[in-house]
Amino acid sequence: MPGTVPDPFTFFSFCFVVTGLHRIHILLGMAAMLWLLRRGIRGDLPSAYYTPVDMVGLYWHLVDLIWIYLFPLLCLIS
Repeated sequence: MPGTVPDPFTFFSFCFVVTGLHRIHILLGMAAMLWLLRRGIRGDLPSAYYTPVDMVGLYWHLVDLIWIYLFPLLCLIS
């Protein structure tokens, strides 16, 4: 209904859940980067095989890009 104020509990709960999901995805990305670092130090990744690095980089930037749009749209607009 236009002109009604949304329930603050629901609004902030939703923002908290979205922020928590983002944190989980950031931790997964950091774990993937540490996995790449470990494999790189051990020499498991030859210089011609950079697909794992590309995939982790694409994942990291996808999470970043989604957060750049999702956070202002869902958590900052009142």
